[in-house]
Amino acid sequence: MAHQHFIIHKPYGYLSQFVYELKRKKRLLGELYPFPEGTMAIGRLDEDSEGLLLLTTDGMMSELVRSKKVEKEYYVQVDGVIHQEAVEQLQKGVEIGFNGKKYITKPCKAFLIHEVPAFGARGKKIRDERHGPTSWLSITINEGKFRQVRKMTAYVGFPTLRLVRVRVGNVHLNNLQAGEVVEVADFQIENK
Repeated sequence: MAHQHFIIHKPYGYLSQFVYELKRKKRLLGELYPFPEGTMAIGRLDEDSEGLLLLTTDGMMSELVRSKKVEKEYYVQVDGVIHQEAVEQLQKGVEIGFNGKKYITKPCKAFLIHEVPAFGARGKKIRDERHGPTSWLSITINEGKFRQVRKMTAYVGFPTLRLVRVRVGNVHLNNLQAGEVVEVADFQIENK
């Protein structure tokens, strides 16, 4: 059987899954496109996060992409005007909580983004300028602990307001619009 692969721009407010067993009504990926049976998300973006999500019917491909050899890049809007010292802390690794224990994140790539990315409006308004300034940065990690990027920016004093994954390995979000799905022949992920 030939496997199928998809690149999607997960919108804000959707879970990175197809089944949700709890009673509360949640928006699921299956509402975006008629995916074939057996399709799974490779990695996850939490309900409040947006951006590039890879889906496949091939479990081996899922293992490859989720490995620590594949970079994941995020554009992050934070509360306040982040300074270089905080960016350098992120680059070196910071202490976050994970599974009830303290964890030091691995060194990562991080830099300021001086122009506001053109993602368009989010499904739910973040806030307006009356609440103070915001800034954007890029963070590229090779690990993916639960809510890691959000915990990292909070640790350096700049809580995340908006989180958009823009790259997994050499697969980029490019101009995909929120909710858009593209079927591809293969991901051709390059390891570092």
